[in-house]
Amino acid sequence: MEDRNFSSTKKLSLRWKVPFTKGILRAEGYINGKLVAKDVVKTAADPVKMELSADRSAIHADGTDLSYITVKITDELGTLVPEADNLVHFEIEGEGKIVGVGNGNAMSLEPAKGHERRAFSGMCQAIIQSSGKKGNVTLKATSLGLADEKITLSCQ
Repeated sequence: MEDRNFSSTKKLSLRWKVPFTKGILRAEGYINGKLVAKDVVKTAADPVKMELSADRSAIHADGTDLSYITVKITDELGTLVPEADNLVHFEIEGEGKIVGVGNGNAMSLEPAKGHERRAFSGMCQAIIQSSGKKGNVTLKATSLGLADEKITLSCQ
């Protein structure tokens, strides 16, 4: 018989449907008067730039090590634009190669290997592999209407 006592469940969620209004939404959770969780969501303006971040700044120069580069499409203030679906092109220079691209969209029919990926919910990803030689590897991301962006990793 299934236990329907939800009082022991640690993860519960609620959802409200409210009319959309631009601005800032703050949510705070309290237990016995003590703040235990908080989150802030801001309305984004138009997409103007990309922010690239790597899971680490250096990879092993062994020809197999990987770094995952996340691309976030943001407005002028750095707020993620969740509706952005820009096509992002990737170029690589130096001691590495692009071995995969992704965006988290399970319904996407785009190939997982290549040099471009459409953003999903404002984000996409490129996976870089070292070439087997020491040096630097630079990934450049470009997208129509957005400022170009680069990130450099060290291959050691």
